[in-house]
Amino acid sequence: MNQGFDSNIQSELLKKQKELEEAKEAAEAANIAKSNFLFNMSHDIRTPLNAIIGFTDLAIKRLDDTEKVREYLNNIHTSGEKLLDILNSVLEMARIESNDISITEDLTDTAQFLESCYVMFNAAFREKFLLCRVENNITHRYLYIDKVHVEEVLLNIISNAVKYTPEGGRIHIVTNELPGEKKGECLIEFSVEDNGIGMSKEFLSHAFDDFARERNEKTTNISGTGLGLPIVKRLVELMNGTIRIESKLGKGTKVTTVLPHRIGTKRGLCNEHKAEINLELFRGRTILLAEDNDLNAEIAVEILRDAGINVVRVCDGIECVRELNDMKAGTFDLILMDIQMPNMNGYKATHEIRNIKDKKKANIPIIAMTANAFKEDEKRAISEGMNGHIAKPIDIGRLFEMLAETISEAN
Repeated sequence: MNQGFDSNIQSELLKKQKELEEAKEAAEAANIAKSNFLFNMSHDIRTPLNAIIGFTDLAIKRLDDTEKVREYLNNIHTSGEKLLDILNSVLEMARIESNDISITEDLTDTAQFLESCYVMFNAAFREKFLLCRVENNITHRYLYIDKVHVEEVLLNIISNAVKYTPEGGRIHIVTNELPGEKKGECLIEFSVEDNGIGMSKEFLSHAFDDFARERNEKTTNISGTGLGLPIVKRLVELMNGTIRIESKLGKGTKVTTVLPHRIGTKRGLCNEHKAEINLELFRGRTILLAEDNDLNAEIAVEILRDAGINVVRVCDGIECVRELNDMKAGTFDLILMDIQMPNMNGYKATHEIRNIKDKKKANIPIIAMTANAFKEDEKRAISEGMNGHIAKPIDIGRLFEMLAETISEAN
C-alpha cells in the first residue's frame, strides 16, 4: 500500500519536474527571441535614425546653401519613411499574433489594382536597371478583394525581389486565374520570379521565421527586419490562401501565392471618379484642432493655414470641450481630434461633445487624426461617434479629401 503511494508521489514529482524543465526551456527560448528582436531592431532602427540625425546636423550647419539643405531634407524624408516602415512591420506582426486583424473585401477592378501596385516600383526598376516583365492572365476582372492586405502581400514580395536582385537583373511577375473551389469564386495565383542572390537550402526552411535573415557577404548592405515574409505568410493564411517559395543560392527566387476571391461584375462596381478638390471650399473655414504634441500640431496648423483655413489649437480633450462650449454655435466648422491625449482622450471628448444640449454644437463634424492607424482604429472612431479618420503621418491629399467630404455633408 505504502509502496503504491510512494510510486504515485514519485510519478507526480517527475511530472512536476518535467513541467518545470519545459517552462524553463520556454522561458529561455523567449529570452533568445527577445534578444534577437532587440538586436535586429537596434540595427535596423539605428541606420535610418543615424541618417536623420546626421543630415539634420548638416542642414543646420549649411542653412545658407539652399540646394544642399533641400538634398539633406530629401534624405531625411526618405530615412523617416524607412523608420516608419520598420515600425509598421513590428506593429503589423503584433496585431496578427493577437488576432487583431479583420479581412474586409470590396469589389475591385483587379487590372487597375495590380497596375497601381506595379507603378510604385517603376523608379526602383529604373534605378537598378532591372528588366521587369509583367503578365496578367485574368478572365474575371472584377473581384472582391481586401485591397489593403492583398496590396501589403504583393508589395512585400515585389520589394524583396527588387531588394535582392543585383543591378541589370530580371524580374518576372505573373498573375493567373485558376478555377475556384466554390461556385462564383476563382483563385488568383500571383508569382514573382527573379534571378537575384537566392537563398541557401538551409535557410529556405526558415524563410518564414520571425526576424529570419540570411547573413552573408551579399546581404551585408541590404536593410530589412526579417518580418516581411512572416507577415506575408500570416496574411495569406488569414485570407484562406497559400504561399510557397522556390529558391537556389546564386540563381534566384520565385514566390507564389494563391488566394480565393468571389467574382463580381463591372455593373456592381461603383466607379466614383473624385473631382479635383477646390481649395476655395476651405477659405475662411475655422477648424478646432485638439492635439497635445507641439510638433504634430505645428505641422497640421501649417498644412491647414496654407489652404486658407483658420485654426484654433487646444492641447487635450478637456480644453476641446471647453472651447466648443465657450464659443458661439457655428464658430467652428469641424474638429480634428487626436485620440491619445492627456487628461481626456479623443473618444471621451467626442462623447462629451455629442451630449452637449446645444444640438448644433453637439452635431459638429469630428475627424480623428491619430497615430492609431489601422482599419480597426478607423472602425472604432466611427463607432465612438466621429465622422471620419485620418492616420498619422498625415497624407495631405487624403486629409483634404476627408475635409471636403465632411464639410460638404455638413452643409
